[in-house]
Amino acid sequence: MNLYILRHASAGVKRANPVLDHKRPLDKDGKRHCLQLAHVLNAMKLQFDLIVSSPLKRSMQTASLVGTEMGYEAKILSSAALAPDATFAQFQKLLREYSGHENLLVVGHNPNLNAFLGSLLVPAAACPASGLDACAGAACVRLRKGSLARVNLARGPAALHWLLDPRTVRALYATSTARSRRKTSRK
Repeated sequence: MNLYILRHASAGVKRANPVLDHKRPLDKDGKRHCLQLAHVLNAMKLQFDLIVSSPLKRSMQTASLVGTEMGYEAKILSSAALAPDATFAQFQKLLREYSGHENLLVVGHNPNLNAFLGSLLVPAAACPASGLDACAGAACVRLRKGSLARVNLARGPAALHWLLDPRTVRALYATSTARSRRKTSRK
């Protein structure tokens, strides 16, 4: 299975009230980034079999915008296993539940997505007993808002195939929509 892990796009400043923060939508930059990301993924000829998102508004919006622009027509599923307070055990259960899908996109939040990705890449069993505190059972991976990682879970341990940072997405989008001929001076 190819697992695509997407951190929700920009949603402005975190709110102090947790109820209001759960309903915080994407901002203008976040919406634009989702459309650019979908454009880049379409150029890569990617398609998702299933999209699962955190129930928070900003994640659902990210999943919806990317999915719609990519032609995804099925329902986007909501899962508490991708919420900000989710545990790695819940995330593993989600992966087992949807393991029959070839290309699965999950959309969630930090810091747990960083931890989930790191734990997939370096399982706790791989850490030496004496140095368990040093590696904390996971690789250190940084997902900025709007970052997308592709992890292959087909055989053996998880393998990170690539990571698209928002800056890379903007650059790829700009080059794919720019004119094909270079500008030359007329001297």
